[in-house]
Amino acid sequence: MIETGNSLPTFEGTNQDGKTIKSSDFKGKKLVVFFYPKASTPGCTAEACNLNENYERLTEQGFQVLGISADSVERQKKFHTKNNLQYDLIADEKREIITQFGVWQLKKFMGKEFMGIVRTTFLFDEKGICTEVITKVKTKDHSSQIIP
Repeated sequence: MIETGNSLPTFEGTNQDGKTIKSSDFKGKKLVVFFYPKASTPGCTAEACNLNENYERLTEQGFQVLGISADSVERQKKFHTKNNLQYDLIADEKREIITQFGVWQLKKFMGKEFMGIVRTTFLFDEKGICTEVITKVKTKDHSSQIIP
């Protein structure tokens, strides 16, 4: 998994509108990259909506916001539209970016083990250096973990 002090990986993905988003698009900007297991599920919706409700505060602090999951472009589009999200969501169906960040891991749920996305948020400074990794995400109040 990416750690504090690591550089933002070079990546390219497709957003909810079919547009290509590259890590280089964020050069010189602070960035919040949050990984979530599945669009339109209760926890992921709470997290995405909390970030959206506090989007203005995040941008005032200089942050760009980017959500990533293994959902399809179509599913990301529905999630984005339904919740009126103000930031891009990347559809990483092949899990290339997810793997680069190291969030595809063994998970346990109801006594079963399986591979999946571990809900994690990475903060990067203007130089593309990771300044914080949030692994214990509070889905209903995630923005306060980024901007106290």
